[in-house]
Amino acid sequence: MSRPLGFFIGLGLACISWNGCAVAETPSREQELAMAQDRRAAGDRMRALALCEDVLQRWPGDAKAQRLQIQLLSEMGAAGQAEYLARQLSEPLPPEDMAKLQADLAAHQTRWARAMPADTRQPYLEADRAVATEDHAIGEYGQLPGMVERLGTDRLIAYEQATLSRPAVRDYDAMQKAGSRLPPYAELSVADALLQQRRPEQAIPLYESGIKYEPGPYPDDQTDPRVELMYAYFEAGRERRAMAWIDQSSAKEPIWLPRPGSTLPRSNRHKAEEDLNAALIRDYTWQYREAWERIEGMRAQAPMDAALWRALAKVERDRGWPRRAEDTLVAAAGIDPDDTQTRLEAIDSWRDLNDFARVEPALRDLESIAPRDSHVQTTRQDWDRQRGWQFDLEYDRGKGGTSTFGDYDHETQATLQSPLLDDFWRVYGITRFAGASLEEGHAERDRAGLGLRAYVRDLEAYVQALPGFGSKSPGTALEAGLKWSPSDYWNFGADWSNKGDVDVPLRASYYRVTAHSLDVNAEWRASEMTSVKLTGSHDSFSDGNHRNGWQLEGVQRLYTATFFTFDGGVQLGTSRNQLTTVPYYSPARARWGMLTGRLENLLYQRYESAWRQRIDVAVGPYQERFYGQSWAASVRYGQIFKPRGGLAFGWGLSWNSQPYDGRREARVMLDLTMHWGE
Repeated sequence: MSRPLGFFIGLGLACISWNGCAVAETPSREQELAMAQDRRAAGDRMRALALCEDVLQRWPGDAKAQRLQIQLLSEMGAAGQAEYLARQLSEPLPPEDMAKLQADLAAHQTRWARAMPADTRQPYLEADRAVATEDHAIGEYGQLPGMVERLGTDRLIAYEQATLSRPAVRDYDAMQKAGSRLPPYAELSVADALLQQRRPEQAIPLYESGIKYEPGPYPDDQTDPRVELMYAYFEAGRERRAMAWIDQSSAKEPIWLPRPGSTLPRSNRHKAEEDLNAALIRDYTWQYREAWERIEGMRAQAPMDAALWRALAKVERDRGWPRRAEDTLVAAAGIDPDDTQTRLEAIDSWRDLNDFARVEPALRDLESIAPRDSHVQTTRQDWDRQRGWQFDLEYDRGKGGTSTFGDYDHETQATLQSPLLDDFWRVYGITRFAGASLEEGHAERDRAGLGLRAYVRDLEAYVQALPGFGSKSPGTALEAGLKWSPSDYWNFGADWSNKGDVDVPLRASYYRVTAHSLDVNAEWRASEMTSVKLTGSHDSFSDGNHRNGWQLEGVQRLYTATFFTFDGGVQLGTSRNQLTTVPYYSPARARWGMLTGRLENLLYQRYESAWRQRIDVAVGPYQERFYGQSWAASVRYGQIFKPRGGLAFGWGLSWNSQPYDGRREARVMLDLTMHWGE
């Protein structure tokens, strides 16, 4: 059997002089063990282990050498082998030493879990093994003084690595209640667990303290805690602090790091990680274009970085380019086909594109691999809400505009949609109630019925039948429509009705006038920054009147800041009616041109909870044939509050003023909305 390295090192220490020099004495057992201890104390564990092996070759079964060998193996990462040798000793190690070996083994297993798993379909295998080792050690040696604290703290780290944040936080809370102090080396792991459990305020001080204790540089296989601190700031509602922190950290981080044993430097992985997240936080705060430009530039410099492709796809989807994002994700999957986040981004793109048949199989496969991943769990919740029951309620009440709308007019629409059927269909019930107090009397238009909605990739269509009830709502309204998006930039839509409830004013309904109406639109949308939309309409009224109209609307984003946007635009439109001697507003020709503005910003956000406000303004000339030109204006202020995912409430108060047949009328309107589902 070949001798270990330590044997030959031992021989080298007992050198022989050839030219009449004295022969050096062979070191004794005690001397060689002392030399091994010295080498260990100096940090030269390889040399110490070689000396230890030499002693065991010359004096097999030496207890001191065996114990030193076990200690060195454990310290060098071979904790499993160290534990195995310890259990083979004729005289067992003291329980305190065995407990330390168990703790070292679990710590090494936790570190191994950071690396790419040998089997990508079992990402928790090594981390679960570390947790099991800690559990066994606590059960066997927990009664020893100080061992519960040491092993319990190490188990917190193992829990976090195994994505078991709930038990990690549970144990941490118990430690805090008992008055135990968390060691600095465990602060970052506990902070990660707290962040996963949505307790960012408690995670922040642990991140800040942990970063001071361990300022870096960090191993390539370790997530940069400065990035995690950025997310803690962000999720605690300190968005500007988060952005300033990651920008500062990224600026300080060097692009290149020295390579041991070489004059050529190596790229700094954490510099790229911080640059990427500095871009992503712009995406999270509505600054989509800046985020896209940053990531696009990084991807051009590092085209084989899958994380950059994946992040680029996310921003592309946020900018309204789901198909482009899908193509980008194909490239990301080609670089790293097992990346969970890439596959989740693909699922989100399919959901945007109505490609629902692909979602559930892909999501189930991810759940079988990474069921503890918080992003997988969130995607499951979002998808279950999207494919589940949907309920919408809209209510409008106006006052003023007596000659046109009547006074105290109101309209309510409620829709309840079934869960998604066979990935393509929904059945729904719909009710509409509308009424107004006219000079001639009270007008009503009440309907309720059923509809069918169909989804295929890039297309959504509906058909519905709404019988009227009551003597003032005769007949059945048959309605159909579709939305088609052949690309990321073009959208087309059409809606048809044989009663024209959307276009026919209540004053016309009072006189039992209905209409066959058709509305079509085409929109070109470059991104969230620019869009142009053309809408055309045709109404054939039952009293013989025919109305044609169109409107062109352009919108340009003028200003973007953190959770703040301001858009400016222009509207140009015209309308013609064949008959003017009818009891409802029917100008022979009307034209208008409006300058528009929209301000939107976020008031509050906490995970799925959000509260935002919006202000819309429009003002410009309005010209009616035979009545000359005057001005028209409208203002609306509204808010939307989401107390949790899948539930939203909205309200708005608006005012508008416009001349009708030469007489100016002003109207105030309150609108309320509710949505439950996704």
